[in-house]
Amino acid sequence: MIPLDHRYFEDYAVGSVVDCGTVTVNEREIIEFGGRFDPQPFHADPAAAAKGPFGGVIASGWHTGSLMMRLFVQKYISSVASLGSPGASELAWPRPVRAGDVLRVRVTVLEARPSRSKPDRGLVHSSIEVFNQHDEAVMTMKVLNMLLCRVATAPTS
Repeated sequence: MIPLDHRYFEDYAVGSVVDCGTVTVNEREIIEFGGRFDPQPFHADPAAAAKGPFGGVIASGWHTGSLMMRLFVQKYISSVASLGSPGASELAWPRPVRAGDVLRVRVTVLEARPSRSKPDRGLVHSSIEVFNQHDEAVMTMKVLNMLLCRVATAPTS
């Protein structure tokens, strides 16, 4: 795929797959994030987590999402054409994420269509999958992004 600082709506081809790299999960960060944003004992308290349903500390799903987002921004979404996202759907965390896990993010373009009302942009619908080092899905979601076009198109009716 074209580098992020040259990528526009037209460069997101349906069916293309982008490997966004990996990140290693750190227990200190799990506990800090949990304590600050999701203070359930299995995210923020190692002693309580050891006695809890997961047998130890696990990352908040929102922490996993934040780790995914960093890689998504660094490797997938255009740094010159991104106009943000109106939303995401089908978010799931099928397996817990633990300290030491190495997460890998893969993004697939599901649909890319010009905006019907704004000829300077298009909408890209993507599937995001986050896998651990065992190739087990730990997070999945679909996201819609708005991106500027390299060349504006005529509005469709």
